[in-house]
Order: sequence, then C-alpha cells, then structure tokens
Amino acid sequence: MLLIEYHVYLSLHPLRSGLYTFTHQSSIDSLVESNILSAIFYKLRESMNALSLQAKFIRIRSNKLFEIFVISVIIFSALLVGAKTYEMSVTMYHVTQFLDWFISAFFLTEITIRFLAEERKRDFFKNFWNIFDTLIVIVSLIPAEDADLAVIARLVRVFRVLRMISIIPELRILLVSLVKALPQLGYVMLLMFIIFYIYAAIGSTLFESINPDLWGDIAISLLTLFRVMTFEDWTDVMYETMEVYPLSWVFYLTFIFFTAFAFLNMVIGIVVSVMEQENELARKQKAKEDAAEHDLEEEPTLSDLLVHIKGLQQQVEQLSAQTSKQEKV
Repeated sequence: MLLIEYHVYLSLHPLRSGLYTFTHQSSIDSLVESNILSAIFYKLRESMNALSLQAKFIRIRSNKLFEIFVISVIIFSALLVGAKTYEMSVTMYHVTQFLDWFISAFFLTEITIRFLAEERKRDFFKNFWNIFDTLIVIVSLIPAEDADLAVIARLVRVFRVLRMISIIPELRILLVSLVKALPQLGYVMLLMFIIFYIYAAIGSTLFESINPDLWGDIAISLLTLFRVMTFEDWTDVMYETMEVYPLSWVFYLTFIFFTAFAFLNMVIGIVVSVMEQENELARKQKAKEDAAEHDLEEEPTLSDLLVHIKGLQQQVEQLSAQTSKQEKV
C-alpha cells in the first residue's frame, strides 16, 4: 500500500517523476499547498479501505465453515426450545436462558455481517429471505420473561428453525419451486375435484343403500373417496359393495388410476419442471455473485491507480488554466 501511494505521489509531482508536464507550475504549487491533493489521497485511501472491509465480510458470509456453524446454531436453538417443554431445575433454567440470549446475539451478528457484505445496502431488503430472517431475529429479541409476551416469544423462537430454508439454498429452491408451481397445480387440482365430484355422485347414487355411513350423501362420499385414494382400508369398502354389485371393482380401480396415479404424476412433473428452472436461475445467480466477489477481492493495481490519477491530473490542469486566466484578469 505504501509503495502504491509513493508511486501515486510521484505521478502527481512532475518535478520528481519527470513523467508529466504542466503549463502553469505556480498554479499547481498553490493547489498542493491548499491540500487538494491531500484530500484526493484521503478519498482514495478511504475508498480502498471500504472495499477491503467489504471483501472481508463477503469472505465471511461465503465461508462454508461459517454456514455450517450457522446451521448448527439453528438446529441447536430448535432443540433448546424443545428442551424447555420439560421440567428442569433452576440451574438448568438459567443455563437455557443464557443460551437463548447467546443464540439471539449470534443471529443478530450474523444478519449484520450479511448486511455489511451487501454491495448496495438497500438491495439487502429487496430479498424476501433477508427480510424474513431479519424479522425472525428482531422479534426473537422479545424478552421471554414477560408473562404477556412469553407465549409470543416462545412461538417466534420455534420459527427460528425456518431460517434453515433461507440458509440452505436447496431448501430455498424447493420451497420457491412449490410456490411458483401453485398456479399450474391449481388447474390440476380443479380437474381432480371434478373427477372426485363425478365419482362421489355416482357412488352416492349406487351405494347409499349398501352403507349410508360411507355413501349417505355427496359430502360423505367425497370423504370416502379420499380414503380410497390414500389406500386407507379401501379394499374393505370395495368388497362391501362387490357383494351387491360384483363389477363395482371397476369403479374403484378407475378412480384410483385417475387420482393416485395420473394426477399424482402430473403434479410431480409440474414441480420438477419448475425446480429445473429455479436451479438454472440459481446457477446463474451464483456465477454472478462469484464474479462480483472476485472483483471485490482483487485490490487495485498500480496501473489502475495511475489511470485514475491521469484523470485527476486533467482536472487539476483545468483548474490551473482557470486560475491563470483569473490572475491575468
């Protein structure tokens, strides 16, 4: 860093380096005496320090050991909430309280690191998962000792385990895929309801006299068909109706084929298709973040600084020309 500043200093002082010439040397000297160049050096040093500090936060955020430790703390916090449901001694109660506050402080620190690692701070809150994590962490700081807020505080601490979704990319992609697939799944569910309704109406008409408890009306018939679709003792229902209608097995087998097989495969196909799209977007986003992180980790070279200084020298020459014109006037 000192070597770079030395070369920059030489590049800004033509009498020492001999690389550049100025038309109005007296004006340049007056600018140097007024500490304009010192202000430029200070801004350059401040900008480089900020980039270096942000690069450190990015390295911490991207560190695999740090991610594993955060996941471990999330799991431990969930286990701690479960441990509080058991009776414990006064000593253990105080230990759990201390661990609870330690976890809250750690989560607050982790959110702060992720915020400081963001290149543009306002973009941090454009991410839904960042907002979700921040709300969970802030609300979890509610004191659990207060009788009025104790229930809310405990519930929020239970929801800490949901932060696993925001920390683990695979879980995040899975949940996002399910949410984005809902519009397409809605049409599949609508078609499935139509099939359910038709079979429920047929079953209520044909089998009501056999077993009113299962086929008494269309609502009960829908519940019975749901039982058949989930294979919960469905053969008992079928054998009961086959005693009166020997070919009633066709009714059950065709219903199972449409619902349990055909529609299930359609749902799986839609979700898998959306997951592939989300995985592709995640890979592109990861490549973009890696490129940005690589650019931040690279410190400015001497050539980069000299190019920047040339631009500053042109500005200084313009100021010198303006100063000389004012002196002539």
